[in-house]
Amino acid sequence: MIDHNSKIYIAGHNGMVGSACCRALKDKGYKNIIGYSSKDLDLRDQKKVFEIIKREKPDVIIDAAARVGGILANSQNPYEFLMDNMLIQNNLIRTAHELNIEKFIFLGSSCIYPKMAPQPLKEEYLLTGPLEETNQWYAIAKISGVKLIEALRNQYNRDYISLMPTNLYGPGDNYDLETSHVLPAMLRKFHEAKLTNKNEVVLWGTGNPKREFLHVDDLAKVIVFSFENSLSDSLYNIGSGTETTIEELAKLIQKIVGFNGSIKWDNSKPDGTPRKLMDSSKINLAGWSANIELKKGIESVYKSKF
Repeated sequence: MIDHNSKIYIAGHNGMVGSACCRALKDKGYKNIIGYSSKDLDLRDQKKVFEIIKREKPDVIIDAAARVGGILANSQNPYEFLMDNMLIQNNLIRTAHELNIEKFIFLGSSCIYPKMAPQPLKEEYLLTGPLEETNQWYAIAKISGVKLIEALRNQYNRDYISLMPTNLYGPGDNYDLETSHVLPAMLRKFHEAKLTNKNEVVLWGTGNPKREFLHVDDLAKVIVFSFENSLSDSLYNIGSGTETTIEELAKLIQKIVGFNGSIKWDNSKPDGTPRKLMDSSKINLAGWSANIELKKGIESVYKSKF
């Protein structure tokens, strides 16, 4: 039985998602929250992971730890992206099972779905077609985690859950222009253009692709929701349910930042997938839905970061 006295271990507690989980748990009155930095616990070390979890005896494990990176990092380090992520999740999931941990929340990504899957993406589309080549190594690792959770539910009746979030943004995001995602990259570009009085900001592609964005604090709330309740399935998509074009996003960020110049679209650069929207109706029917509207979310992020 999970209550506010339960001990909760967050793997990756210093990251964007892990730190959001810490905030959400504290807001709900949970006091017994633990985490280990990568210096203190290498999650790829099976023996060490088992020793620490056996000693700590958490009631809940939230797996927000992963080796992540963009297209370049994935293509240059396929072995590490596959092996490191499988080691991290396998060590945590196996240890949770062997030590009879009550609840386990495994976090993945929408990239687990086939490249050409119909939109919006439904949970049942998993493994129905080829993956996007540029991040297949990360995706395959995450798919194996999803299947491990499913296997433990089916074979041992474990109350373990996999959550697949859409594109995230919020406190603790990555603003490196070489490796960041579209939303934080745009925030930085427009902010720097404003500071240096530039006449225009150049953005990749046509601006036509559609994307869905979820504030990380909304994800943290559904993570708490998913271990406080007994859900009937092993896999749930987590999204805002709202999509916006990249051009609409750019204009919104331009307005929030207060950049008075123009936007130039570099059509020689790729657009990526035309549309990427998650079908989150299953988790909505279970009782959760996102509530941080995109404009308000970006305004709060910009105010706190810049």
